[in-house]
This record gives sequence, structure tokens and C-alpha cells, in this order.
Amino acid sequence: MTFADFLAASPSSYHAVGEVAEYLGERGYILQHELDAWNTNPGGHMVVRDGAIIAYCLPQNITNGVGSFRIVGAHTDSPGFKLKPHPAHTAHGFEQAGMEVYGGPLLNSWLDREFGLAGRVVTTWFESRKVVTGPWFRIPQLAPHLDRSVNDSLHLDQQTHLLPIWAMAGAEPDSASGLMKALAHLADCEVDEIAGHDLFSYIPQPPEVFGLNSEFLAGGRMDNLTSVYAGMVALGEATGKGYSGHSVPVLACFDHEEVGSSTRTGAAGPFLETVLDRIVAGLGMTTEETHRTYAQSWVVSADAGHSVHPNYPTMHDPDERPILGGGPMLKVNAKQHYASDGLGAALWRCACEEAGVPYQTFVSNNAVSCGTTIGPITATRLGITTVDVGVPLLSMHSAREMCCPADVDGLSKALAGFYTM
Repeated sequence: MTFADFLAASPSSYHAVGEVAEYLGERGYILQHELDAWNTNPGGHMVVRDGAIIAYCLPQNITNGVGSFRIVGAHTDSPGFKLKPHPAHTAHGFEQAGMEVYGGPLLNSWLDREFGLAGRVVTTWFESRKVVTGPWFRIPQLAPHLDRSVNDSLHLDQQTHLLPIWAMAGAEPDSASGLMKALAHLADCEVDEIAGHDLFSYIPQPPEVFGLNSEFLAGGRMDNLTSVYAGMVALGEATGKGYSGHSVPVLACFDHEEVGSSTRTGAAGPFLETVLDRIVAGLGMTTEETHRTYAQSWVVSADAGHSVHPNYPTMHDPDERPILGGGPMLKVNAKQHYASDGLGAALWRCACEEAGVPYQTFVSNNAVSCGTTIGPITATRLGITTVDVGVPLLSMHSAREMCCPADVDGLSKALAGFYTM
């Protein structure tokens, strides 16, 4: 599976988790249900919790105890819009859909662009069903004839200006509930059997390779499916053919990073800690042995970062200028918005050099605030040494972002090396 294939197959966090589970399942990983007794047999295991997945491989000599964990963390969600519980809205002859802004998207990138919904519908008997619509929606922009200042200062009110059109009013009987009827049809249930839903905007347009030398890739949700894909491939490569290393490689793909991570499937929740606790408990390790294991473990927090923008160079640090195609980045911030420190820098350099992968460093301009990642959150929860890395992007948080696939491949190779260090 190429990265472009993975992007196209993962329009929501639920679909991305399904793709990771299928990929690893084909490589011998077995599903661990949280209600079942914990399986500590050697080999690959994976735990799915809604839009998050944690996969790990217990080595053949696992009966001797866990020497350390090698954890790669990423997130499955992306900025955009989420469908409101009761989305029906009619205005001036148009049927529109009520949606909330999710995370911090580049709002203008969703204008005049056909998009769909993807995610899950939950039935009255608590069954989750994945759903993907076609290009049903569009947010038309006001013409410049009606707003002469639009090219100088575009302002979008999040409540009134971002309601997408999806039908003409009165196009069918009881059209106010037509959207939910259409979603029920896709979920293969009746509309009154839908008890809830988690449906997010996505761009149906497939990823596109472009550029004179075909070195670029454009597509949705690269932040942070670049890292999810790279971690998935790395785990499969590192643990194939009977893994017998001294550490336990782990891939933790969390949901809800774009809205703060404070959920049961987010990095600020207990999901990863619970899985690690159940592994060491199942192996009969004492609290003392567990703390020793954590003390020699590592976390690589993998999240997309910024390439220098050729049209806005002053927004970047004048000396640290990572570019597309230059390899994955070490992400550093003195305020600890990224968890990297000197130890992490040494680890990442070693992983990249062992894999033969070029690498770069990202440091934010002092006058420009940077984002943050799951790295500091995970380090705070577990006390495990953590380093932040990622693939450089342009148009981050746009409906369609831009990367070099070579960087994704490089990240995957470096992460595979990290797993087996």
C-alpha cells in the first residue's frame, strides 16, 4: 500500500484505524479486545478503541520480561468540520447542513470545494457503522461583485458563513430530515435507529502527484496521516519474520489531537498507559520492574511540521529552514511545546543515520508561535523520555495539504530503525 492509497482509504480517524488494523492483521497481528483477559503470548497484538489504535509486538523471549518499550505516537484526526447532532437547516430555498468547526482548519480552503462526510453512525443497539458519503456538500463563497474587499481581508463568521449547501429545499417530501435519511441508507439502518454519529468533513478528490518531476503529493489529512502511515509500515517492517528483540515496539495512534487530546482516545487520556500496564501485569512484572522498564524506554512523537514557505520566508527562523524533500525533521522548542531535548536529538540522529535517511531540524521563529503535539502530553503522563519529529508540509491544516512522499518514506525507515535500536 502506498501512502497515497492509505490517504484515499482513510477519510476519517475510524477509517484510518481500520486500515492500520487490516495492514497489521495481514502481518500476523491479532486483535486484543479490552473486555478479554490480556494475551501476553509472543507476537503482534493490537487494541482498537473508537478512532484510536495501539499495536505492539511481544518478542519471542518475552517470558524473560520487558527490557524497554519503543513507542511511536501519532494522531488520526485532522481539522475540518463535524456534523451537528441535528444538522437540518433551511434558508432561502436551500437545504444546508449544520456543522461545527473541528480544530483549527484553514477555513478558506474549504470554500468552493465539494466535500463529503466520513466517520461513524451509532445505532440504538450501540453498534458503530463506518460511513463515507460522496461529494454532497459545498460552501459557496460570496462573489467579489458583492464584497469588493474580499481579496484584501476575507472574514468568515464560523456560525453563519460556513453552512454548506447540499440540496434545494422541497426537493423531496420532508426534506428537512433528508440528510439523516441518506446517512441511514449508507449505514444500512432506519433513520430512527440512528442514536448518534461522529461524522467529519473530508475531500473526496483523490491524492494527486504533481510537479515537473512528480516529486510532490497533494491530499487531505496529511497532518497527521503521514506519521500514522510511516509508523504502521515501520512496525510491520521491524517485527516481521518472528521478532526477537530486547524491547517491545509499540505504535500508538490517538484521536482528538486537534482539539486538545483530552478524551478517552486522546493522548491525554489513559489509553496508552492502560495498555502498557496490562502488558506488564500480564507478564507478572512488579511495580519496581515496571518503573525500571519505563526509565530505559523511549517515545518518538511523530507529527507533521512546517516546511519553509517560499512566499513567506520571514515567518520562519532565519537559520533553521527545513524544506520539502529534505527528510524528516527533529522538532525543537524551548517552551517545550515539543518534547525534544539533547537526548532526543541524539536518539533521532542515530536512528536516521543508521537508516541512511537525511534529516532536518525545525525551530520556530521567536516572533511566531508554534503548535504543539502529543509529545509533551505523553511525556507528562508516562515520564518516558520523548522526542518530537515529523514530515515537513506546506499548507498545513488546509483541506488539501502538500508533502514530498520521499520524506514519508524516510520517516518510515527511521522509525523502523528506532524500533530495533
